[in-house]
Amino acid sequence: MNTYRRLPTENLLAYYYEITKEIKEGIISKSVYFELGLIISVASERGITLGDPFDIKQ
Repeated sequence: MNTYRRLPTENLLAYYYEITKEIKEGIISKSVYFELGLIISVASERGITLGDPFDIKQ
């Protein structure tokens, strides 16, 4: 998580949206949800609320 904490906010958000887009398109697997959780945690620490990925409940 320290890696994500060092990223500028713009890069953190861009990485989040790119990962969710690639999961939706089937390019990468849902196994990266752990990474998304880390990104969401860091964003939350910065006062940024990110929604859950589109099918995280499945």
